[in-house]
Amino acid sequence: MRKAKILILILILVIAGVVLSSLWMNLQGKKGSGEGEGLAKIPHGEADMRLEKIRFVEDKHGKKTWELDAKAIQQYQGQNIILLEDVKVTFYTKDGRSFVLSGNKGKVYQDSKNMELVGDVLLTSSDGYRLKTHSVSYQHANKKVTTSDPVEIEGKEIQVVGTGMRVDMEAKIIKILSQAKTRWKGGEGG
Repeated sequence: MRKAKILILILILVIAGVVLSSLWMNLQGKKGSGEGEGLAKIPHGEADMRLEKIRFVEDKHGKKTWELDAKAIQQYQGQNIILLEDVKVTFYTKDGRSFVLSGNKGKVYQDSKNMELVGDVLLTSSDGYRLKTHSVSYQHANKKVTTSDPVEIEGKEIQVVGTGMRVDMEAKIIKILSQAKTRWKGGEGG
């Protein structure tokens, strides 16, 4: 039972990486972006295009696979950057589960497909798991998600907290980098 719960946590992080990758691939051909707290400052007036109150939905074979809502996006073509503001991405799995990833500001580097999400980053799953941190970075070339900020992962029966996190999506490994503490909350069947 405990191994299954840990595998579910790993799956949540893998899906978050897939959502971010899908987001990048679908936005790279569209113009737009949003400014970022903690992200490199780019003057608002220099954006090649700005869109407000946007929603993108990807539909495959008549079923929604993900949807993105953002207060605003801005694209800076000369720098190959898209900035996102008040981002929420919902990912739908084939088995009926959903994952919601949200944050205050996001940045997509169009040339490398690397991404950053900053400010109240939250990933929740429809089966009750939640990951909270201040920021995450996704490195597309090596399929790694990292943060140096405090991290909290919580489910119905388990809570993991620590500082810094590294997720290897290919190997399906989550590593809390320091001050890791795990608390088994108990519950039925445990």
